[in-house]
Amino acid sequence: MYGATRQTDSRPKTERERTTQEIHMRAKRKTPNIERRTSNAERKVPPFGVNEANSEYAAPKKIKYDLEDRLLEFAVAVVELRDDLPNTRAGNHIAGQLLRCGTSPYGHHGEVESAESRKDFIHKLKVCLKELRETRRWLRLGSRLKKMNRDPRLVACLAEAQELIRIFVASVRTTERGRNK
Repeated sequence: MYGATRQTDSRPKTERERTTQEIHMRAKRKTPNIERRTSNAERKVPPFGVNEANSEYAAPKKIKYDLEDRLLEFAVAVVELRDDLPNTRAGNHIAGQLLRCGTSPYGHHGEVESAESRKDFIHKLKVCLKELRETRRWLRLGSRLKKMNRDPRLVACLAEAQELIRIFVASVRTTERGRNK
């Protein structure tokens, strides 16, 4: 600061030191929680009491799904389902197609996350959507096979494919709506 003069405390040094010491002593003094805040890391929860989070009166928790994790689990389910397809020419063909289109949305989702523009983002979302729709078609074909139509994993994969398609359709619509503004 230009032209500013330094102000000094007119009290003697020992009095200033004592005031500083008093301030530090007050800060170190134990006080009840109503006088000061405690971060969650410092807070000590008593070993007894009612935990409302687990009780029947607690608000229901919303399950937060990570789309990448869902796509990974879907790809794993498709791979495991593919291994149980019959070892026939038709079964191998369906298995190969299912393996390619059922695992690609997981990889394409990584491309979506690194899109360079909104237009690129929408395009890559649509590629994931296209692969999911193809997977659903191959799963439906597999469900018509006599050896596979009673497999509960196939029904679960079809249901998850449908949910993922809905998620991606909603994402494309939302992004396109924001693009037109």
